[in-house]
Amino acid sequence: MLVITRKPDQSLVIDGRIEVTVLSISKDGVRLGIKAPREVQVHRREVFEAIAEVNRAASAQGRQPLKDAAALLRARLPKAKDEGKP
Repeated sequence: MLVITRKPDQSLVIDGRIEVTVLSISKDGVRLGIKAPREVQVHRREVFEAIAEVNRAASAQGRQPLKDAAALLRARLPKAKDEGKP
């Protein structure tokens, strides 16, 4: 694991296409902004794991994995308190 120290308004670039910027740091956590091409999927860990589980379950039943499992899971997971803010 690479560990990098960043301050608010500082960023890092991944693969020349993805930019992660520290927006703010508070006692509740760190707010990150992520700029990535539309074809790059970006998920919180718990969403990623839920998508993987849905795909494993569908695969075990002999069905094709759901192509848009992320949309189905978004409807089931609680909304993040700062979701939808620019």
